Amino acid sequence: MTTARNRAIDRIRRDRTLAEKTRLLDRPEAVEDEMDDTTIPDERLELLFTCCHPSLSLEAQVALTLRTLGGLSTEEIARAFLVPRETMAKRLVRAKRKIEAAGIPFRVPPPHLLTDRLAAVLAVVYLIFNEGYGGRGDLAAEAIRIGRALAVLMPDEAEVQGLLALMLVNDARSDARFDQGELVLLREQDRSLWDRAEIDQGRTTLDRGLALGGRGAYVLQAAIAILHTDDPIDWPQIAALYGELGRVTASPVVELNRAAAIAEAGDPEAALAVVDRLELENYHYLHATRAELLRRLDRTEEARESYGRALDLVHSDAERRFLERQLANLKAR
Repeated sequence: MTTARNRAIDRIRRDRTLAEKTRLLDRPEAVEDEMDDTTIPDERLELLFTCCHPSLSLEAQVALTLRTLGGLSTEEIARAFLVPRETMAKRLVRAKRKIEAAGIPFRVPPPHLLTDRLAAVLAVVYLIFNEGYGGRGDLAAEAIRIGRALAVLMPDEAEVQGLLALMLVNDARSDARFDQGELVLLREQDRSLWDRAEIDQGRTTLDRGLALGGRGAYVLQAAIAILHTDDPIDWPQIAALYGELGRVTASPVVELNRAAAIAEAGDPEAALAVVDRLELENYHYLHATRAELLRRLDRTEEARESYGRALDLVHSDAERRFLERQLANLKAR
């Protein structure tokens, strides 16, 4: 895959050079060459737009691009989509067969078609960042770099600004999320480790997205991330924004986050009612959240069972150790 990516980038560079030389040959005399404002200024971003072909479903575009360009394994992509590895493997095979059968060309779309592929490109960058945020700093940094290039390419797209703001604010807190390899909850993080300059960049970028009329999923998530940096944190407002985000996305994961915000606002009983309605049986965060809510409600035995189920499903070593500590604390009671 690395060889294929490098060859694709080399091909784009050769095509650019050929196009420039051809234009020079067509001119009767040497003149100052003009910058082509429509050219995508970043090769990896150019490849993203190339891979996200609208003939494929949005999910197939995202999954296939994550596999071929993002460097994520089939198992990592399956976790991102909350499906079994075998299911994702079959979807990837079907997408590749469709590309072959339909003869979908591997080329950069013209500028007026970039917006048709934007949703898939944003989803790819977002999922690469999320994978990196769990501990792979190289992926998070690459996602932010691509996000910045995308903001230069499409400065009037509110969701582009929203995604970049979201990544900047979350990345600013990354040094405080782990202590000697152990996961640290938001309320226990050392805020002096947060990168305030990066948070300010995120705020400015979010303001730009809001000024463009942004009310989409990434703008809303960025607004939520900004609220998490306030002291004290306005949990009722965060819960309200998650409610709006849920209406936009219809995502059960968003509802899970809304439940957590409701609990932090002081109503774990209402939060548990939300969690128990969600169909996320194979999502370890659901069981971890449920365990914490049950603990707060002094339903200790049920909390132990939920922590056990979360441990069965978790993949991150740091998160596994955190859940084990939480379970051990319950057993000691």
